[in-house]
Amino acid sequence: MKKATSARDRLLNHFLQNVGRVMDSEELGSVGKISEWARRVRELRQDSGYQILTFKDDASLKPNEYVMRTSERRPTTASGVRAIGGSARAFVLDRDGGVCQLCGAEAGRPHPSFPKRKTVLQVSHILDYEHGGSNDPGNLRALCSYCNEGSAAVTLERPTLTRLKSQVRRATETDKKLLRDWLNEVFADR
Repeated sequence: MKKATSARDRLLNHFLQNVGRVMDSEELGSVGKISEWARRVRELRQDSGYQILTFKDDASLKPNEYVMRTSERRPTTASGVRAIGGSARAFVLDRDGGVCQLCGAEAGRPHPSFPKRKTVLQVSHILDYEHGGSNDPGNLRALCSYCNEGSAAVTLERPTLTRLKSQVRRATETDKKLLRDWLNEVFADR
């Protein structure tokens, strides 16, 4: 095996040394030594053809668990055009307001579930590329790294103005004031 120099190489070597053993995201994060380690795992699967399985592929696995059942590689995506272009990525992040479309975490702010870590947004396919999804912005959404790692290609329906108003009306006065202050803060820079 070649000496691991990049996060992708470190992760690949770790998987190859542990074929058949289930590993969790904490272990892989420490091996990858970067916050974007899950993206490197997806690249190994999708671009390099390594058969690294998750709970989406194998019902015996739990979310945040991974296993390489064999070191054999399979052919990669037929079209070979998987990467999301920079302009599409910028468009989607702007369109989605710099907010994770699943959990609502804001880019650059502390993550609601992990307050000591800042939220990092990624652009993700709604319909997975492997299942025929395209790189068209209509099939892309902004997700934080935590949601993107565990997402199952689900689309959340956006609330209508009527629905939003009804929810705000039902909120406590304190929450309404906090919402107003937050909206003022968000739109102060625009």
